Amino acid sequence: MNEQMLRDLLSAVGSGDLNVDDAVERLRHLPFEPMGFANVDHHRSIRCGAGEVIFCPGKTPEQVAAIFEKLMQTGGNVLATRADQGAFEAVAQRCPQAIYDLLSRTITLRQGEQGPAVGHVAIVAAGTSDLPVAEEARVTAELMGAKVTTHYDVGVAGLHRLLACREELTSALAIVVTAGMEGALASVVGGLVGAPVLAVPTSVGYGASFGGLAALLAMLNSCASNVSVVNIDNGFSGGYIAAMINRQSVGE
Repeated sequence: MNEQMLRDLLSAVGSGDLNVDDAVERLRHLPFEPMGFANVDHHRSIRCGAGEVIFCPGKTPEQVAAIFEKLMQTGGNVLATRADQGAFEAVAQRCPQAIYDLLSRTITLRQGEQGPAVGHVAIVAAGTSDLPVAEEARVTAELMGAKVTTHYDVGVAGLHRLLACREELTSALAIVVTAGMEGALASVVGGLVGAPVLAVPTSVGYGASFGGLAALLAMLNSCASNVSVVNIDNGFSGGYIAAMINRQSVGE
Protein backbone atom coordinates (compact mmCIF):
# COMPACT_ATOMS: atom_id res chain seq x y z
CA MET A 1 0.00 0.00 0.00
CA ASN A 2 1.45 3.35 -1.02
CA GLU A 3 0.68 6.75 0.48
CA GLN A 4 -1.97 7.65 -2.09
CA MET A 5 -3.78 4.34 -1.53
CA LEU A 6 -3.78 4.97 2.22
CA ARG A 7 -5.15 8.48 1.70
CA ASP A 8 -7.89 7.10 -0.57
CA LEU A 9 -8.79 4.49 2.06
CA LEU A 10 -9.06 7.07 4.82
CA SER A 11 -11.08 9.39 2.57
CA ALA A 12 -13.49 6.56 1.79
CA VAL A 13 -14.02 5.96 5.52
CA GLY A 14 -14.49 9.67 6.13
CA SER A 15 -17.09 10.00 3.37
CA GLY A 16 -18.96 6.89 4.49
CA ASP A 17 -18.25 4.95 1.28
CA LEU A 18 -16.32 2.36 3.29
CA ASN A 19 -17.21 1.10 6.75
CA VAL A 20 -14.66 0.89 9.52
CA ASP A 21 -14.64 -2.93 9.65
CA ASP A 22 -13.78 -3.20 5.95
CA ALA A 23 -11.04 -0.59 6.37
CA VAL A 24 -9.57 -2.50 9.31
CA GLU A 25 -9.55 -5.68 7.23
CA ARG A 26 -7.59 -3.96 4.48
CA LEU A 27 -5.10 -2.63 7.02
CA ARG A 28 -4.82 -5.88 8.95
CA HIS A 29 -1.43 -6.85 7.52
CA LEU A 30 0.16 -3.44 7.90
CA PRO A 31 2.91 -2.47 8.54
CA PHE A 32 4.37 -5.93 7.85
CA GLU A 33 3.11 -9.44 7.27
CA PRO A 34 4.93 -12.47 8.77
CA MET A 35 5.30 -15.42 6.40
CA GLY A 36 7.58 -17.65 8.46
CA PHE A 37 10.54 -17.32 6.09
CA ALA A 38 10.03 -13.57 5.49
CA ASN A 39 8.38 -10.48 6.98
CA VAL A 40 6.89 -8.60 4.04
CA ASP A 41 7.18 -4.84 4.59
CA HIS A 42 3.90 -3.28 3.38
CA HIS A 43 4.71 0.17 4.77
CA ARG A 44 8.01 0.73 2.99
CA SER A 45 6.50 2.78 0.18
CA ILE A 46 4.85 5.07 2.75
CA ARG A 47 8.12 5.53 4.64
CA CYS A 48 10.56 5.57 1.72
CA GLY A 49 8.54 6.41 -1.39
CA ALA A 50 9.06 3.01 -3.03
CA GLY A 51 7.95 -0.47 -2.07
CA GLU A 52 10.02 -3.40 -0.89
CA VAL A 53 12.10 -5.09 -3.61
CA ILE A 54 12.72 -8.84 -3.72
CA PHE A 55 16.37 -9.94 -3.99
CA CYS A 56 16.05 -13.42 -5.48
CA PRO A 57 19.43 -15.17 -4.91
CA GLY A 58 19.32 -17.46 -1.89
CA LYS A 59 15.54 -17.77 -2.06
CA THR A 60 13.71 -20.73 -3.58
CA PRO A 61 11.43 -20.03 -6.56
CA GLU A 62 8.45 -20.75 -4.31
CA GLN A 63 9.62 -18.21 -1.72
CA VAL A 64 10.14 -15.55 -4.41
CA ALA A 65 6.67 -16.24 -5.79
CA ALA A 66 5.01 -16.13 -2.37
CA ILE A 67 6.61 -12.78 -1.49
CA PHE A 68 5.81 -11.41 -4.95
CA GLU A 69 2.15 -12.37 -4.52
CA LYS A 70 1.91 -10.67 -1.11
CA LEU A 71 3.39 -7.47 -2.50
CA MET A 72 1.11 -7.69 -5.53
CA GLN A 73 -1.97 -7.83 -3.30
CA THR A 74 -1.27 -4.34 -1.95
CA GLY A 75 -1.94 -2.90 -5.42
CA GLY A 76 1.44 -1.28 -6.04
CA ASN A 77 4.26 -1.98 -8.48
CA VAL A 78 6.46 -4.99 -7.70
CA LEU A 79 10.12 -5.59 -8.56
CA ALA A 80 12.28 -8.68 -8.10
CA THR A 81 15.99 -8.50 -8.96
CA ARG A 82 18.61 -11.11 -9.93
CA ALA A 83 15.85 -13.50 -10.91
CA ASP A 84 16.40 -16.64 -12.97
CA GLN A 85 13.95 -18.44 -15.22
CA GLY A 86 12.86 -20.78 -12.41
CA ALA A 87 11.89 -17.87 -10.17
CA PHE A 88 9.94 -16.24 -12.97
CA GLU A 89 8.04 -19.42 -13.79
CA ALA A 90 6.98 -19.72 -10.15
CA VAL A 91 5.90 -16.06 -10.08
CA ALA A 92 4.01 -16.37 -13.37
CA GLN A 93 1.85 -19.16 -11.95
CA ARG A 94 0.56 -16.75 -9.30
CA CYS A 95 0.80 -13.54 -11.31
CA PRO A 96 0.47 -14.07 -15.09
CA GLN A 97 0.84 -10.32 -15.70
CA ALA A 98 4.42 -10.29 -14.40
CA ILE A 99 7.15 -9.59 -16.96
CA TYR A 100 10.60 -11.18 -17.01
CA ASP A 101 13.53 -9.33 -18.57
CA LEU A 102 16.36 -11.74 -19.24
CA LEU A 103 19.11 -9.14 -19.71
CA SER A 104 18.44 -7.24 -16.49
CA ARG A 105 17.35 -10.41 -14.66
CA THR A 106 14.31 -8.63 -13.25
CA ILE A 107 10.67 -9.55 -12.76
CA THR A 108 8.32 -6.57 -12.78
CA LEU A 109 4.63 -5.90 -12.31
CA ARG A 110 3.00 -2.54 -12.93
CA GLN A 111 -0.36 -2.01 -11.27
CA GLY A 112 -2.88 0.78 -11.06
CA GLU A 113 -2.83 4.05 -12.92
CA GLN A 114 0.68 4.90 -14.06
CA GLY A 115 1.46 8.60 -14.30
CA PRO A 116 3.78 9.99 -16.96
CA ALA A 117 7.50 9.47 -16.47
CA VAL A 118 9.09 12.57 -14.95
CA GLY A 119 12.47 14.26 -14.85
CA HIS A 120 15.46 12.67 -16.52
CA VAL A 121 17.77 9.88 -15.37
CA ALA A 122 20.55 8.90 -17.77
CA ILE A 123 22.01 5.40 -17.71
CA VAL A 124 25.52 5.12 -19.16
CA ALA A 125 27.37 1.87 -19.85
CA ALA A 126 31.02 1.64 -20.81
CA GLY A 127 30.62 -1.52 -22.89
CA THR A 128 28.09 -4.08 -24.04
CA SER A 129 29.33 -6.47 -21.34
CA ASP A 130 28.12 -3.97 -18.71
CA LEU A 131 24.53 -4.04 -19.98
CA PRO A 132 23.08 -6.51 -17.44
CA VAL A 133 24.00 -4.10 -14.64
CA ALA A 134 22.98 -1.01 -16.61
CA GLU A 135 19.63 -2.55 -17.52
CA GLU A 136 18.98 -3.44 -13.88
CA ALA A 137 19.44 0.26 -13.12
CA ARG A 138 17.15 1.26 -15.98
CA VAL A 139 14.31 -1.06 -14.98
CA THR A 140 14.54 0.11 -11.37
CA ALA A 141 14.50 3.81 -12.22
CA GLU A 142 11.65 3.44 -14.69
CA LEU A 143 9.52 1.48 -12.25
CA MET A 144 10.02 4.33 -9.77
CA GLY A 145 8.55 6.77 -12.28
CA ALA A 146 11.66 8.34 -13.80
CA LYS A 147 12.04 9.22 -17.46
CA VAL A 148 15.17 7.33 -18.53
CA THR A 149 17.56 7.65 -21.44
CA THR A 150 20.27 5.08 -22.13
CA HIS A 151 23.74 5.62 -23.58
CA TYR A 152 25.52 2.31 -24.11
CA ASP A 153 28.97 1.27 -25.32
CA VAL A 154 30.49 4.72 -24.77
CA GLY A 155 33.61 3.74 -22.81
CA VAL A 156 36.83 5.71 -22.63
CA ALA A 157 38.56 3.58 -25.27
CA GLY A 158 36.49 5.55 -27.79
CA LEU A 159 35.84 8.86 -26.04
CA HIS A 160 34.20 10.42 -29.10
CA ARG A 161 31.21 8.10 -28.56
CA LEU A 162 30.59 9.63 -25.14
CA LEU A 163 31.01 13.19 -26.38
CA ALA A 164 28.38 12.54 -29.04
CA CYS A 165 25.72 12.23 -26.31
CA ARG A 166 27.04 15.00 -24.08
CA GLU A 167 24.04 17.27 -24.66
CA GLU A 168 21.60 14.64 -23.38
CA LEU A 169 23.80 13.88 -20.40
CA THR A 170 23.98 17.53 -19.35
CA SER A 171 20.15 17.66 -19.22
CA ALA A 172 19.91 14.73 -16.79
CA LEU A 173 19.04 15.27 -13.12
CA ALA A 174 20.99 12.16 -12.10
CA ILE A 175 23.30 9.82 -14.02
CA VAL A 176 24.16 6.17 -13.45
CA VAL A 177 27.51 5.08 -14.91
CA THR A 178 28.32 1.38 -15.15
CA ALA A 179 31.88 0.38 -16.02
CA GLY A 180 34.30 -2.48 -15.45
CA MET A 181 37.95 -2.82 -16.41
CA GLU A 182 39.62 0.28 -14.91
CA GLY A 183 36.32 2.07 -14.21
CA ALA A 184 37.51 5.40 -15.60
CA LEU A 185 34.22 6.32 -17.29
CA ALA A 186 32.59 7.59 -14.10
CA SER A 187 35.26 10.26 -13.60
CA VAL A 188 35.03 11.34 -17.22
CA VAL A 189 31.24 11.70 -17.06
CA GLY A 190 31.52 13.48 -13.71
CA GLY A 191 33.80 16.05 -15.29
CA LEU A 192 31.28 16.80 -18.05
CA VAL A 193 28.05 17.31 -16.09
CA GLY A 194 26.64 19.21 -13.13
CA ALA A 195 24.39 16.40 -11.90
CA PRO A 196 25.10 13.71 -9.30
CA VAL A 197 26.78 10.66 -10.83
CA LEU A 198 26.11 7.23 -9.33
CA ALA A 199 29.07 5.07 -10.29
CA VAL A 200 28.47 1.32 -10.47
CA PRO A 201 31.63 -0.78 -10.84
CA THR A 202 31.02 -4.01 -12.73
CA SER A 203 32.82 -7.34 -12.50
CA VAL A 204 33.75 -7.10 -16.20
CA GLY A 205 37.43 -7.35 -17.05
CA TYR A 206 40.53 -9.53 -17.18
CA GLY A 207 42.29 -11.07 -14.19
CA ALA A 208 43.84 -7.94 -12.73
CA SER A 209 40.41 -6.32 -12.50
CA PHE A 210 39.79 -8.71 -9.58
CA GLY A 211 36.11 -9.17 -10.31
CA GLY A 212 35.34 -5.45 -10.27
CA LEU A 213 37.56 -4.49 -7.33
CA ALA A 214 39.89 -2.45 -9.55
CA ALA A 215 36.94 -0.45 -10.93
CA LEU A 216 35.50 0.00 -7.43
CA LEU A 217 38.75 1.42 -6.05
CA ALA A 218 39.22 3.67 -9.09
CA MET A 219 35.70 5.06 -8.70
CA LEU A 220 36.17 5.60 -4.96
CA ASN A 221 39.30 7.59 -5.82
CA SER A 222 37.59 9.68 -8.51
CA CYS A 223 38.81 13.25 -8.83
CA ALA A 224 35.30 14.31 -9.96
CA SER A 225 33.56 15.66 -6.85
CA ASN A 226 30.04 14.78 -8.03
CA VAL A 227 30.72 11.03 -8.21
CA SER A 228 29.39 8.67 -5.55
CA VAL A 229 29.87 4.90 -5.67
CA VAL A 230 27.72 1.84 -4.96
CA ASN A 231 28.81 -1.77 -4.67
CA ILE A 232 30.12 -3.98 -7.49
CA ASP A 233 27.40 -4.95 -10.01
CA ASN A 234 24.73 -3.16 -7.92
CA GLY A 235 22.73 -1.64 -10.74
CA PHE A 236 19.64 -1.75 -8.55
CA SER A 237 21.05 0.68 -5.98
CA GLY A 238 22.39 2.96 -8.70
CA GLY A 239 18.99 3.13 -10.38
CA TYR A 240 17.12 3.46 -7.08
CA ILE A 241 19.22 6.35 -5.75
CA ALA A 242 19.16 8.12 -9.13
CA ALA A 243 15.35 7.84 -9.18
CA MET A 244 15.15 9.29 -5.66
CA ILE A 245 17.34 12.25 -6.66
CA ASN A 246 15.27 12.69 -9.79
CA ARG A 247 11.99 12.65 -7.82
CA GLN A 248 13.20 15.25 -5.35
CA SER A 249 14.56 17.43 -8.16
CA VAL A 250 11.18 17.61 -9.91
CA GLY A 251 9.38 18.24 -6.62
CA GLU A 252 7.33 15.05 -6.34
